[in-house]
Amino acid sequence: MDKSNITGQFDFSEDSPRCTEVLSDTLKGYAGIRQVDFDLEKGRLELSYDHRILSDEHAMRLVSQAGKRAWSKVRQCAMKNNAGCEDCMAALQNDLFKHYQMLAQIQSVPSTNFQSGVVSIQLDHSMETNIKAYDAEETPAAATEVDQSGSVFRRERLEIIFTVVNAVSALIAFVGSQLGLPSTTIAFLYVIAYMTGGYYGLMDGLKVVRERRLDVNLLMIFAALGAALIGQPAEGAALLFLFSLSNTLQSFAMDRSRKAIEKLLDLRPQQALVRRGSRIVSIPVEKLIVGDVVLVRPGERFPIDGEVISGTSTADQSTITGESIPLNKEPGHPVYAGTLNGNGALEIRVTRLAKDTTLAKIVSLVEEAQGSKAKTQRMLDNFEQVYAVLVMLGAVLLVIIPTFLLQEAFYPTFYRAMTWLVVASPCALVISTPASILSAIANGARRGILFKGGVYLEQAASIKVVAFDKTGTLTTGEPTLTAFLPSPGVTEEYLLRLAAAAEARSEHPLASAIVHAAQRQHIDLPQALQFQAIPGQGVEASVEGKTVWIGNERLFMERGAPLPNEIADEVHRFESDGQTVMIVKAGEDWLGILAVADTLREDAADLVAALKRQGVEHVIMLTGDNEQVAANIAARSGVDDYKAGLLPQDKVHILKNLRHKYGVTAMVGDGVNDAPALATADIGIAMGGAGTDVALETADVVLMGDNLKNLPYAIGLARKARRTVWQNLAFSMAVIILLVLTTFGAYLPLPMGVVGHEGSTVLVVLNGLRLLAYRGK
Repeated sequence: MDKSNITGQFDFSEDSPRCTEVLSDTLKGYAGIRQVDFDLEKGRLELSYDHRILSDEHAMRLVSQAGKRAWSKVRQCAMKNNAGCEDCMAALQNDLFKHYQMLAQIQSVPSTNFQSGVVSIQLDHSMETNIKAYDAEETPAAATEVDQSGSVFRRERLEIIFTVVNAVSALIAFVGSQLGLPSTTIAFLYVIAYMTGGYYGLMDGLKVVRERRLDVNLLMIFAALGAALIGQPAEGAALLFLFSLSNTLQSFAMDRSRKAIEKLLDLRPQQALVRRGSRIVSIPVEKLIVGDVVLVRPGERFPIDGEVISGTSTADQSTITGESIPLNKEPGHPVYAGTLNGNGALEIRVTRLAKDTTLAKIVSLVEEAQGSKAKTQRMLDNFEQVYAVLVMLGAVLLVIIPTFLLQEAFYPTFYRAMTWLVVASPCALVISTPASILSAIANGARRGILFKGGVYLEQAASIKVVAFDKTGTLTTGEPTLTAFLPSPGVTEEYLLRLAAAAEARSEHPLASAIVHAAQRQHIDLPQALQFQAIPGQGVEASVEGKTVWIGNERLFMERGAPLPNEIADEVHRFESDGQTVMIVKAGEDWLGILAVADTLREDAADLVAALKRQGVEHVIMLTGDNEQVAANIAARSGVDDYKAGLLPQDKVHILKNLRHKYGVTAMVGDGVNDAPALATADIGIAMGGAGTDVALETADVVLMGDNLKNLPYAIGLARKARRTVWQNLAFSMAVIILLVLTTFGAYLPLPMGVVGHEGSTVLVVLNGLRLLAYRGK
């Protein structure tokens, strides 16, 4: 049967398997379609079809039609217009998941970021009617690509308008009552004041009630209505005005930390100059595909992640790594979207789509981190629900007991109960933690430090032990070949050729030193087969029909091949000088040894001293290298202790012991070779995250650049955030206690209670925002 293959480029999301599932089923339903394969990472569809039934043109038309049908079936929903209302967003998230997961309509777990007002969820199109009931908005693009700023801005603008209308109406009503205006006019003005001042609070509160919960919004509404019922509408209007004004100020203040992250995306150009044959055309960045050749002129920002293929220049990568020193760029070097090109023109080949760039992932990770809750915040959220019920119950008892049991007058009793509703509400207490955590996360992101969530920021503040992997952290991670000693009858070229061939498929930094040395001598490398990496020991491969081993002494001892005396003596001599030695054996022949040395970072000793100043009790280096090399590096870096000759599982065991002895432990590595240790430590910290997706995914904290000074800065920032949180909590509790005591010990007017309550809320938010300006010690 005559078949043809056709390959089309389609912009599918890696996170939308449901869409491709629908598309595949649709295509397979057409006559002549034999096979449908997807490469989601590259956004590519490969279609096999019977050429006797379908022409190329017809096949392409079917693919286009099926794509439209798939997107009409599966979409991303972005819930908007509730920015800043955490309870509303939580209610939506819980309700969506609880009600519709049973119907198998939700294809992914809803993720919530109350600060930006977005719930991202993948769903079947059949839920459209239900979703609209939540004031949600659908888009076929990823929810993270929805323009959130517009809806957030509209709500903030309306809140300002409503607050002004509330104030003006209440003021005119109050003055008019003193001047003798008709009572109907006064009542009408107060109704307007109540409606505008309490609209958003009532709407947000009712949405939370659907989850059988109470929140501060309802307490404020009840207190304002109570004031109106006892003939004090002016005080109720004043309460709503101050409450609305406070919420507006909070929204603007919290929005600063969100905008601190969004500014990163603004650095990326919207258009890119792309080579199309002999022409250069400008197209939107979102339309670039992998493999496109993009021209970047001097002084422009790179629009996309790519690899330099032509030209030389420098690049300021501070937006990604936090390091302001420009780096040289030449063919083969990576570049990142949003970074600044220097004084040379470059041509780059696109390696990632716009939605997958390092910059986009950073923003996405930070938004997820800001949407996650720290342990303290989760505790306060649980406390808030119980506390709100107790406040409401207390208000009821404050009316019933004095009035019916103590025979007190109803008016002052009810007034005191309404004041109690206001002053005992935990607004400042609840907002004290997120205001600080969000600001600290935003501060770190601007410097190239990514906290993956508030819980890790809190843990970083308690670090007692920092464990370093040696290679690439305390050292430069770029070892060089310092010496090679071939055995008698073996040439230097032969030794280096077989060793480099065996190591060519290894990702270990020591392997790179050998391969680069062979390349510098223009040695042609034969192909290595049956390659196997042996963790902590070396590698094994078949080269030119011989089994080649290259590694440390343990590699050969465990295989019953003790080193010849002359080789063992040379190994010990080099190791005593702090160099790493690799022995090479081919079949039964000992070919010789290779000596490699890594270089200690210039600021390694300063780093250890800075960690000590931040309160870290114990700094240790964990390495798979030999004792002599480890001792040399440890002495020069100033660490408290070191462990050498470790396998990955050994590092895991040591970290568990350190946690038991000292407390919270942090492991610093490259995010690739140290995955087990990073996962075992309380906090895994990966360095150099700008160049590796693995680091962005596996670590709890990612240092995007190689600047070691960011590590003590991150710990200092976390500890500053913890102090700020405790300051806010203490201040909030003190204000609540003071206002409650004043309510019962003396006469506290309701408006004064509102001023104290809302004033403390604004103050804790502003105190948290000070973390945006933190610059370290």
